[in-house]
Amino acid sequence: MADVLSQSEVESLLSAIDPSSQPHAVIAQRAGDAGLTVYDFKRPERVSKEQMRALHALHEAFSREFGAGLSAMLRTICEVKLISVDQLTYSEFVFSLENPTCFNLIESQGLDGHIILDLNPSIVFPIVDRLLGGGKDTKQLNSPQRPLTEIELRIASRITTLALRALENAWSNICKLQLQVAQIESNPQLVQIVPPNEVVVLVSFEITMAERRGILNLCVPFNTIESQATKLTSDSWLAYKRKSQDPTQKLKVETGLARATVELVVRMATTNLTTADVMGLEKGDVIMTDHKAAIGAEILIEGRPVFRASPGVFKGKKAIRVGAQIKSPKTIVEEQLAKNNKQ
Repeated sequence: MADVLSQSEVESLLSAIDPSSQPHAVIAQRAGDAGLTVYDFKRPERVSKEQMRALHALHEAFSREFGAGLSAMLRTICEVKLISVDQLTYSEFVFSLENPTCFNLIESQGLDGHIILDLNPSIVFPIVDRLLGGGKDTKQLNSPQRPLTEIELRIASRITTLALRALENAWSNICKLQLQVAQIESNPQLVQIVPPNEVVVLVSFEITMAERRGILNLCVPFNTIESQATKLTSDSWLAYKRKSQDPTQKLKVETGLARATVELVVRMATTNLTTADVMGLEKGDVIMTDHKAAIGAEILIEGRPVFRASPGVFKGKKAIRVGAQIKSPKTIVEEQLAKNNKQ
């Protein structure tokens, strides 16, 4: 059976027959010498270099916060290092991943699409092992080549949640991401969020825990961040981050809000009645409630209780007297914390 020639051997034979037919590498080299740029139509560059630098700075902050949170959760030193920020096609990203892996499809209310958070099994299994009480001898631990079980997925979701919160904080100066996990797969080829030739931004991190290392990949399709592309340039991003409050704009907002109308409702009391009781009501019937008269009524503004009130009559018309402000649970907690700190 005859041997099959490789591509380089075929090009060598063609060059020997026709000197004008040269390999593509030589042509690309001469094009570079002539001041030309070789463009690969299979990998179009839709994200500018300035935007790539902004994304790099953005996710460096994410790596620091996520590393600190991971160290606190695992009670050991963990380092999260940003490796690279590249743009490639979605098919190239999917085929570069291991199978099985921890492939998380993330929904974002602040962006126009989905993003991917992929955790390499070589670091997921050691972290899960440590959270379950092991992890003392990390050198002898081999990552099994299998998908995560239901229990392991529940434990790994703690890592994913920690990463999503750190990612939201890193992007807080650009937009509110409001991330949540929509789907978890072990086979990355089963999830198709964009066409295979669509350009994505791949942000890769290296997670180090003791002697174990693994990769965390964040895949963001360009269509997802296209609406925020103007904020990702380095100049506008920094200016957006450091922008101070404009007094004129603040006054305009306050003036506009002061003229806005709101719904005000006075709630005297509440009770539960059956449909039969309501149908049987007649003039003069008394409805009993558990609401004490000493408490008074509640004033609701846009459905939210704000003040206590006392019903009465003013100039022959029904009226209410505004009383004490109703404190929200958040205010009560803050006051209690301040009181405890003083003690």
